[in-house]
Amino acid sequence: MSTTDEPVALAAGEQALLSPLTPSSQCFTRQQRLLLPREYKAVFDGNTLKASHASLLLLVRITDAAAPARLGLVIAKKHVRLAVQRNRIKRQLRESFRHHQHELSGLDIVALARAGLGKLDNAQLRATIDTQWQRLLKQKRKQALNSSEHQP
Repeated sequence: MSTTDEPVALAAGEQALLSPLTPSSQCFTRQQRLLLPREYKAVFDGNTLKASHASLLLLVRITDAAAPARLGLVIAKKHVRLAVQRNRIKRQLRESFRHHQHELSGLDIVALARAGLGKLDNAQLRATIDTQWQRLLKQKRKQALNSSEHQP
């Protein structure tokens, strides 16, 4: 170990861990994904909010407000034929979710692709997804306002 102020060489993996460009709060961890069939079923059976678009449907179940937002993806081959398109859609949904995850806390969300979603380019797809997040947030605020009015 040297006592001079020379930079220390790190392995490539260690540099990636120390990079300030990827804050850990923007990661998409297992805790932020719906993993089990029963978790998807809970959203399908008990959805309280819905944001609908011609080619994308978001179903939401409100959970504990302190819980992190969780996302599940259903991109069926029936609606988006090419695997390249399905993967691109999933990447765009995950990326957008990472940027909005703190606003969406306390929500379990299932994103369902409809016919035509694969035909959108990345800019259109991202705009559609962001619009749906905003609709969900508006509905969430409205529901919170209504529930607070009904409490004694």
